[in-house]
Amino acid sequence: MNLPDGYIDVPPGKQAAVVTSLQMTARPEARPERPADGWTLRRVERPDLDWYRDLYRRVGQDWLWFSRMSMPDDALAAILHAPAVEVYAFEVDGMPEGLLELDFREPGECELAFFGLTAAAQGTGAGRWLMNRALERAWAHPITRLWVHTCTFDHPAALSFYRRSGFVPFRQQIEIADDPRLTGALPRDAAPQVPIIERP
Repeated sequence: MNLPDGYIDVPPGKQAAVVTSLQMTARPEARPERPADGWTLRRVERPDLDWYRDLYRRVGQDWLWFSRMSMPDDALAAILHAPAVEVYAFEVDGMPEGLLELDFREPGECELAFFGLTAAAQGTGAGRWLMNRALERAWAHPITRLWVHTCTFDHPAALSFYRRSGFVPFRQQIEIADDPRLTGALPRDAAPQVPIIERP
């Protein structure tokens, strides 16, 4: 598909983001980390949907994560309870403050489906610690490719963080979707840095 150069209007009520997909085809060297007392990573088998959505919201609301908030229960359960999907909670003194989701449903590869920290855990070094654990667990499986995607709504440091972690960009896409603050999937005050353009 060829898009013309220049500006393209996004309809009112919609949001548009540039999505960058990145991959690695071999396990990289672990980068230095500074763990803190009280940090643990706990695998959550067959996570409760309310528990998962609460953590997903706390991690992603500031960055307009919405896909799992509007997904029907049966569709979400089919993903989270699949034997080839691993869900982990990053915990600080027993409290969930981060989400890691690894999806091995495609043979020979893993998608780092969701990776993030709550605002309380950001800037503490927890991101590097959590990424090192993610890479350990992903490459412990017989895979030849690990990939992730991020977008222009994500944390401003996300793309550079993934690249420093060993991921290499391989594709860009434009995603257009209903603004989740107008559909009710997220509260209207979520991600205040992203303007809401109301429908007339």
